Amino acid sequence: MKELRHQALLALLEPDPPSKCLAAHNLYNLLRTGAMVLDTEQLIPEPPGVPGHPERPELIAPHQVPRRGAGSAAGRAALLHAVAHIEFNAINLALDAIWRFPSMPPAFYHDWLHVASEEATHFGLLLKRLGAYGLEYGDLPAHNGLWEAAHKTRLDLLARMALVPRTLEARGLDVTPALRDKLADAGDLDSAAVLDVILRDEVGHVAIGNRWYHFLCERQGRSSLTAHAEVARRYDAGLPRPPFNWEARQRAGFNEADLLYFQDLQPPR
Repeated sequence: MKELRHQALLALLEPDPPSKCLAAHNLYNLLRTGAMVLDTEQLIPEPPGVPGHPERPELIAPHQVPRRGAGSAAGRAALLHAVAHIEFNAINLALDAIWRFPSMPPAFYHDWLHVASEEATHFGLLLKRLGAYGLEYGDLPAHNGLWEAAHKTRLDLLARMALVPRTLEARGLDVTPALRDKLADAGDLDSAAVLDVILRDEVGHVAIGNRWYHFLCERQGRSSLTAHAEVARRYDAGLPRPPFNWEARQRAGFNEADLLYFQDLQPPR
């Protein structure tokens, strides 16, 4: 039988996006049918080539990525390409959490494989919408901020949970509704419907990040309220910043104390 964490690493190393998506779906189906074993304790050396990614898109600094509105077809295509790039990175992040971090309960690895499969579904939906605009993934430049945050936290799982799902991915809960409305207002109802699916699922993904963040805080005897800010300072990372989508964030496992704490930490303008 195949071992889950090793197979997740192989999927992570896959450079071809459709093949990576297929691998994520296949692994999740194998897990669900009991055709997969799990070794939670083995330390797996990191091979070269993590993560596997295609030659395109060109990766540039975040401030160099052109900003385009939804008022034109080119602008809508650029927005969808940016979201597709986020979803592709999210597949990698979920697979990376599985192979990289040992000594967690089996549910941790099951959760992140579920996330990888859903992110792969999102990526496939976005590829179809890009095709409607005559584009393929990789036709436009993108930045690598999500994976850079993962690399920073490669030795610290609590920091990974704080700075990736609880910060970067949770930001999508705040901004996706407005982006969805812009696409709908421009007449692209099909793309708006895809973002509805993504927002629904991302609430669950952020909730998984929150669940394991709190688990690790309890395991390490740390305050879940203050540990996030502590690791953000240690890794020179940003904190969640308002305005917050309070309803979505609370469904994703943030409580009012979390959000008020983040608001209080914002620097004065």
